[in-house]
Amino acid sequence: QVQLVESGGGLVQPGGSLRLSCAASGSIFSIAVMGWYRQAPGKQRELVATITRSGDTTYAISVKGRFTISRDNAKNTVYLQMNKLSPEDTAVYYCNADRLRDYTGSKYYDYWGQGTQVTVSS
Repeated sequence: QVQLVESGGGLVQPGGSLRLSCAASGSIFSIAVMGWYRQAPGKQRELVATITRSGDTTYAISVKGRFTISRDNAKNTVYLQMNKLSPEDTAVYYCNADRLRDYTGSKYYDYWGQGTQVTVSS
């Protein structure tokens, strides 16, 4: 059973910073892609950033240059450093892990965390 647990959300003033973490637990041998998505009230869930096991990254245009995604493969953990936050970044942030492999060689797809609230407000 794979679980993703996010932490690090909260309330921050405009221009501030937050760092989100997401740890995957279970009998995991590898995770091909980890990422962050967000969903604001009344809007669809959207991609924020993804990172492959080898470190290749993609970012949404709206966060490029302000957010940095990173991961620790040994800990099956992904991070999102968010700088220069604006009220438009307010959303529930979800961690995603895709194309997992366990120690038996079995493959699993598309796991989600429970979400962590990020609120940017003065």
